[in-house]
Amino acid sequence: MSKTVSIIITLGLVAGIGIIFVGDFKKDNTNIESAQSVEIKDGVQYITINARGGYFPRITEAKNGIPTKLIMKTNGTYDCSASLVIRSIGYQQILPQTGETEIDLGTPKSGEPLRGVCSMGMYSFIINFS
Repeated sequence: MSKTVSIIITLGLVAGIGIIFVGDFKKDNTNIESAQSVEIKDGVQYITINARGGYFPRITEAKNGIPTKLIMKTNGTYDCSASLVIRSIGYQQILPQTGETEIDLGTPKSGEPLRGVCSMGMYSFIINFS
């Protein structure tokens, strides 16, 4: 009887640990994150993307027809998200491990999304202009 109980407890612990490390308990805050990552100051639109273990927010809605700058923020970023590629503008750089990098996107047109990826293609983000 005690052997069965210990096996059940062990399986429960393994399942619990698996859920903690694999499960995604985070609420879907994409719209909130997207709204908070876009700011217009002095006629220039600033879009902020955080790079660490991926890019956040992954999808951003921004306005077209406004001069736009992309701010890539890193904070102890040691994974491939520090190696950023934006093919549509010919951008390919290694971001600093910690800091901010400003990328001039010009004046984006409506219907032309901007896609950024890490050099391995594992992580990506999209900015939709409308």
